[in-house]
Amino acid sequence: TIIYGDFLPYLATMLPTPKTTAPLDTARCPLCGQANQCAIANQQPPASCWCMGTAIAAEALALIPEAERGQRCICPACARGTSL
Repeated sequence: TIIYGDFLPYLATMLPTPKTTAPLDTARCPLCGQANQCAIANQQPPASCWCMGTAIAAEALALIPEAERGQRCICPACARGTSL
């Protein structure tokens, strides 16, 4: 007869370990890891951000990991496609 309490430590070794996710660094570019110079990440008005008056390469936007889209901004160099 297996007693649940005796079996529990063994069962715990068979269960997958939950993955912990580090918080996203919103001040870093998800493509190159450099500072993204984002006004919003620096608690500045969105209208003051460099990206508001800059054309951003579609290729660069396509490279942002789906889970990070809308969460982290790319840097000016990646936006121009110069560091890709």
